[in-house]
Amino acid sequence: MAIIKWDPFKDLVSLRHRMDKLFDDFFTEKGEGKELISGTWSPSVDINETENALVLIAELPGIEEKDIEIEIEGNTLTLKGKREFEKETKKEDFHRIERSYGSFYRSFTLPNYVDQDKIEAKHDKGLLKITMPKRPELKPKKIKILKPGRSKK
Repeated sequence: MAIIKWDPFKDLVSLRHRMDKLFDDFFTEKGEGKELISGTWSPSVDINETENALVLIAELPGIEEKDIEIEIEGNTLTLKGKREFEKETKKEDFHRIERSYGSFYRSFTLPNYVDQDKIEAKHDKGLLKITMPKRPELKPKKIKILKPGRSKK
């Protein structure tokens, strides 16, 4: 029986080549070499909380307001839309397409302290900013700690 030296890096390189081929086959149409440009993607979102509101900022570059939908059902805020691939009449051979195109869908559960009737959305320079004010009666209250023997006046 012959002893064969095992090279784990050779196996990793082989696996990588097989994965590259799998993705190349998946993202190109057989025989034509055209890349598929539609599908599902997910925009990046930041959510922060201020004293008076929750603020959601979504990156939506190249998407017009008419292509964005914001819905609230129950305590769920849904953000959906579509980014179309811009086709020009002249033939172009792309070397690389890294931007995502197609439909997107994100949903977020809203806390019970958000005043859903006062939610506002603004779209500027590829950023969608949704401001969700807190209901005044549900904002946290600070309670002062009294020293022993004193009462609240």
